[in-house]
Amino acid sequence: MNNSPSFDSSAAERFVDQLRLQSANTRTAYRSVLQGFQRFAARQSPTAAVTRQTIERWLSDLAAVWPVPEVARRARLVDRFLDWLVINGSLPGNPLAQLRGDYSQTAMAPVVRALLQADPESALEALRPLRRFGSFLGQQMLDFITLMQTMGHRYVNRTDSLLRFDRFLQSHPELVDQSLDVLVREWTGSHPTLIHAWECLGTGRVLAKALRRHDPSIVVPALDRRLTRQVRQQYRPPYVFTEGQVRQLLDTARALPSPRAPLRPLVAYTMLALTYCAGLRLGEVARLMVGDLNLEDQTLDISETKFFKSRRLPLAPSVIAVLCDYLDARRHAGAPTQASASLFWHEHPAGQYTYDAAYHLLTTVIRKAGFKPEKGRFGPRCHDLRHSFVANRMLAWYREGINPQSRLPYLATYLGHSDINSTLVYLNITPELLQQASDRFHAFAAIAVQGSMGAKP
Repeated sequence: MNNSPSFDSSAAERFVDQLRLQSANTRTAYRSVLQGFQRFAARQSPTAAVTRQTIERWLSDLAAVWPVPEVARRARLVDRFLDWLVINGSLPGNPLAQLRGDYSQTAMAPVVRALLQADPESALEALRPLRRFGSFLGQQMLDFITLMQTMGHRYVNRTDSLLRFDRFLQSHPELVDQSLDVLVREWTGSHPTLIHAWECLGTGRVLAKALRRHDPSIVVPALDRRLTRQVRQQYRPPYVFTEGQVRQLLDTARALPSPRAPLRPLVAYTMLALTYCAGLRLGEVARLMVGDLNLEDQTLDISETKFFKSRRLPLAPSVIAVLCDYLDARRHAGAPTQASASLFWHEHPAGQYTYDAAYHLLTTVIRKAGFKPEKGRFGPRCHDLRHSFVANRMLAWYREGINPQSRLPYLATYLGHSDINSTLVYLNITPELLQQASDRFHAFAAIAVQGSMGAKP
């Protein structure tokens, strides 16, 4: 077996062909980069495998001509090429993949920058991630997290905050003898933003309460109501889509250009329908399985979601029709049909939409529909569809003459909330909803006034 990709002159051509690139210019550029790498590798060692030394010399030559971002892009392409050669048995190993694995890097750019440094070993070592809960308070943090999870709490968000604090402490070993309030203050000063300060305060309070179990002398930091108020003022209010705007989103999803993935527009359309019409969280949508859908009963099972709740949701006939159309298209596309298969399927090796993939898809639809700029985080978010579901449901009850207050417990159950207080967060006042409430109060007040006037002697 050849150990060098340079001996097979058609390897780069075959690799680029299997990528199925749409642009002829891109195909030409890819072939040029890969064939250039093959020629360089052949000059370095005509018979030996591609080694790390070969990669470093190639990167150094590129860096003399191209800026580092372009060098990183070319290295990423070569990395994919070498992986392909390894899979095909044409190469015993990929040194770039080995470096990424050794230093726990998913991206190629940090590895390339490290290899271009004067001291690559030290630069690569700096990429190595810190040990999880490896600080001098890490074991106490881990013990407390284990306790909370044993008591039945998921404790995901607070665990992430404690882990960030632990990484800060590992990066500042000089703070080992300081008190907890000093540690929290130093962590707060590392990023001078309100959100970070608020997170630091909350995490410090949680950790102080945990440490007080063993050391009652530890003081719990006091709440800062002014900071909490300032952080809340920074939150973006939810965007409530009107029914017409939701139809615009659905139309945009069906017309989504996707020549290489014909099922993608229908996936986006169906995801939007479930997110809005059933008020599902995006994570719930991404985790749906084929077996969760019962077409005979027209229900959808949501299992073990937030607050450890599972629920069965009745769906409107229009939503069932959308799901039936999607299931037919999904079956014709060759997707697996067993109950344990992911409902939202694609042809890539993963075979299913992750949360991030679903978020990216729906965000793309919102952008193309004109509700969100082409770049940036401004504008409506995917979760705003769930807010819109609640606001428009309330509006429909007002129009039908139903007292919304009597229906709120049912709405909370449908949304999967642990209590009605969580549902109240979603009650965003829109002008139309405010007008409906005002009209109802006006009618009620008029009857009350007329009754009081008639009761006078």
